[in-house]
Amino acid sequence: MVMDRRRFLTGATGLVAFAPWAARAQSPSVAARIGYIPVVGTAPFFVAQGEGWLKQGGVEPVVTVFESGPNMIQALASGTIDVYVAGVAPLAVARSRGIDVRVVASTAIGENVVVAAPSLSKFFAVNVTPAAAFKAFKAATGKAARLATQPAGSVPNTALQHWLWEVARIDRSEAEIVPMGIDATQQAILAGAVDGGIVREPALTILQSRNSAIKLVAAGEEVFPGQPGTVVAVSGAFATRTPQAVQTIVDGLVKAAALIKSAPDKAAPHVGAALGKGIVDPGLIRKALVSPASVFEIDPRKIIEPARAMQAYQVKLGSLDKELPFDGLFETQYYERAVKAGG
Repeated sequence: MVMDRRRFLTGATGLVAFAPWAARAQSPSVAARIGYIPVVGTAPFFVAQGEGWLKQGGVEPVVTVFESGPNMIQALASGTIDVYVAGVAPLAVARSRGIDVRVVASTAIGENVVVAAPSLSKFFAVNVTPAAAFKAFKAATGKAARLATQPAGSVPNTALQHWLWEVARIDRSEAEIVPMGIDATQQAILAGAVDGGIVREPALTILQSRNSAIKLVAAGEEVFPGQPGTVVAVSGAFATRTPQAVQTIVDGLVKAAALIKSAPDKAAPHVGAALGKGIVDPGLIRKALVSPASVFEIDPRKIIEPARAMQAYQVKLGSLDKELPFDGLFETQYYERAVKAGG
């Protein structure tokens, strides 16, 4: 499941010990096996890691990159990862299937935005509604516009369908959804293999830097109001075994979000090292961090109701049989303690 980032970028309930950071570092290190998807919404985690806050708290991350949240659920279920850093949508489903997973923090909201490739963007003239643009595209080409997104059940897929059918009210004969991975989505938009799609940073910044004819046609809040995005979730076993490690991670996220906001130039190298592997212009990463598509929010309480709304929409789409209870899915005490302690 590990992806080639070069190709992509070039084309936990328990008692928590409230010791100071230095005191935590004296405890034996805890190896945390972390799965993540390669989007800027994960930035707070990599900033916390890069600044050394996780190591100071006795956490040694071992990271693996995945193409989407649903792909990561299997690894979570099998016990091969302890921490999930991806979209919130698949997690209630996972919990309903007996996988003990707990959301301990959000990292970003409103990440997913809709872009039109040149083949479609030329129909988005001033004062032309999205519905009219899609209709004009089909009239001119004789086919539906093809839009790339991640697999069914993921946040991007759900958000894209919500925008198409509920917000923009596109006729279903005029848009075709093409599921594919994050890398493939960017490559397909750049190559003109699809007519648009839903992306997150840094893809938005990279796409527009490579082709100015690629247009942002719907921002995150428009796509899905209150759109929940990337979260940090932990397995029940990890939370029970190492609650202090979970607290360390959430503490680090709170500090990292503050650093990104106050000093994006300092945060950017940490994010670039993780997502760009040193081959992306640091300026692009910095721009992605302050993009309208990058809203960093660590408080998990703020996404509970939007996540319920997204789940309800998944039921309407048929990607979920029924609404699932959120009981036990969100554990907000780690964030509350982090804020009380000053991160």
